[in-house]
Amino acid sequence: QVQLSESGGGLVQPGDSLRLSCLASTRTFSRLTMGWFRQAPGKEREFVAGVNQNSDSLMYADSMKGRCTISRDNAKNTVYLQLDSLKPEDTAVYYCAAQITQLSGRFDAEIWGQGTLVTVSS
Repeated sequence: QVQLSESGGGLVQPGDSLRLSCLASTRTFSRLTMGWFRQAPGKEREFVAGVNQNSDSLMYADSMKGRCTISRDNAKNTVYLQLDSLKPEDTAVYYCAAQITQLSGRFDAEIWGQGTLVTVSS
């Protein structure tokens, strides 16, 4: 059973950068599509970014395009999300996810981490 563990969240000021990490406890990490989602207070969870198994296909939500970068290190069983130029509206719980699916333009995932809170506030 795949378990995902996020880290790197915290309190930052507007304009700051943050890198989130997600460690997967599985020997088959390199076979998984990976991604990040987020859920802001009072809102539905939304897709942020995704990466395929060998990192030659990256996907980003329009809301974060240009301000975040997803990457993975298959040797370390880890996927990263670099967040730049953070805004207060980026405040959310960020979830790592595996086996990303897309149906009718909506992204979902089969496996979820517990989430890490990112708070952007001055």
